[in-house]
Amino acid sequence: MRRRVGILGGMGPEATVLLMQKVIAATAAADDADHIPLLVDQNPQVPSRIARLIEGKGADPGPVLVEMAERLVAAGAEALAMPCNTAHHFAPQIASAVEVPFLDMVALSVAKARERAGAGGKVGILASPAIRRVGLFDAALAQAGLEAVYPDDEAALLAAIRQIKAEGPVALARTTLASASACVLAAGAQVQLIACTEFSLISSALPEDVRPIDTLDRLVAEIIRFSTGHSRQTPTRPAIGTAAHRSGAVSPKNKSDQQGKEITPC
Repeated sequence: MRRRVGILGGMGPEATVLLMQKVIAATAAADDADHIPLLVDQNPQVPSRIARLIEGKGADPGPVLVEMAERLVAAGAEALAMPCNTAHHFAPQIASAVEVPFLDMVALSVAKARERAGAGGKVGILASPAIRRVGLFDAALAQAGLEAVYPDDEAALLAAIRQIKAEGPVALARTTLASASACVLAAGAQVQLIACTEFSLISSALPEDVRPIDTLDRLVAEIIRFSTGHSRQTPTRPAIGTAAHRSGAVSPKNKSDQQGKEITPC
């Protein structure tokens, strides 16, 4: 039997479809019944994470995400996953509202980065400026003994994200991502997190010398692991704003606030 996983989707819609495609492609299946059962709430009306976290305006996405989580659990989801890095800022609200695990893309990706970069290594973060603003990856990277490196031109990355949402994976967005990747590579970050699911659509744009970790791929692997029941120890990251920790499958009823650390621009 396969366990059902609920997907909080629509942020953006193409990234959610890409997640589903990747889950299908990565699942060893001889028949339909071997594939992973997914319950998908494709909700493009989730309030803008960028407006809320960068511009300080607009509706709070948290309550909408909680409603989605509750609908998915009521429909039979046995775990939740969310293919949007920036929306993971609201993961504590989601996890505190339901009694099923939340598969944490941040913790999963940082664990892989530690494996690739080693202690003291630098890790490039290719993401929305909101990721840096709220320090989403910083505490987990610090706990793992890693140093975050961010591109200088965050405005260009934000423009590329908006362009992908509006026009799809166009050439200009690919050029922007390649330049940002080269920037952090020059700063010593060969291991780089593709930490925006819009950028997952154009991940092939990264320079050849980069050792990329697509956060979406880490989530795909964890969805399959959970659904098929293949056990392993889940990674942990610090609870947001406290000295405690929360696992790659965020414990239900766990509330916290974000804490960041000093980071290095390229």
